[in-house]
Amino acid sequence: MKTKLISIVLIFLLYIPMIMAQSEDKGKISFSVLGGVNFQTFNGKESNGDKIENDLLIAFHAGLNVAIPIAPQFYFQPGILFSVKGAKNTSVGIIGPFTGTCKISYIEVPINLVYKGLLGNGYVMVGFGPYIGYGIKGKASYESGSVTVNTDIEFKNVVDSSDPALSIYYKKMDAGGNIFFGYEMAGGIFLQLNAQLGMLNIAPEDKRPLRSNPEVKNTGYGLSLGYRF
Repeated sequence: MKTKLISIVLIFLLYIPMIMAQSEDKGKISFSVLGGVNFQTFNGKESNGDKIENDLLIAFHAGLNVAIPIAPQFYFQPGILFSVKGAKNTSVGIIGPFTGTCKISYIEVPINLVYKGLLGNGYVMVGFGPYIGYGIKGKASYESGSVTVNTDIEFKNVVDSSDPALSIYYKKMDAGGNIFFGYEMAGGIFLQLNAQLGMLNIAPEDKRPLRSNPEVKNTGYGLSLGYRF
C-alpha cells in the first residue's frame, strides 16, 4: 500500500510540467496561499485488536498550491504544506491522571482534482486526491498536575531491542487521501473545510521488550482560509 500511494503521487508530480504546458490553451493558471487550523488524532488498532481511543489535537497548517485548468470548471491542483498532526490522550497512571500529547510536523504534498462551479458572485469548490507527507520533527509531552515532561520524537521504521526504553518513535512517511469543500469569493479569498484519512501505519516495528506493535494512522479535518491570485 505504501509503495503504491507514493508511486501515484510521484507520477502526478512528474506530469505537472506537461499538464501546465497543455493548460495554456484551457485557461489561466492561478496560485494561492492558505493556512488554518487542524483537528487531528490517531486511529487504528492495538496489537490485541482493540480500537485506539484518542482525543483531538488542535494544531495548524500553512502552505500554497497551484490550480492548473484541465477542462472547463476542472483543475489539477498540487500543493505543498507545513502541517502539524498528532493526538492527545488522557489516562490514569501510578501517580494519578495525566495527559499525553503527541505532535508531528510534516512537509505534505496534496495532489487534488478540483471542480469549481459558479455560485452567486463566486465559486463553489469540491476537491479530492492523494497526499504524501514527510515527518521533519516531533515532540511528545506528558502533564500531570504541575509536572510536565517533554521529549523529542525520533523517526525509525524499525526500533531495535537495544534502543532506549523511554524514547518515542514513529515512521517518517505518511500518505493517504484528502477531500475538501469550500467557497471562493470573486476577489480571490476562499474558505474551505478539509478532511484527511491516513492509509499508512506510522507506528514502527518495535522490538524492545514488553512492547506491542499497534496500527496507527493519522486522521482528522481542518478549516482553511486562503487567497488565490
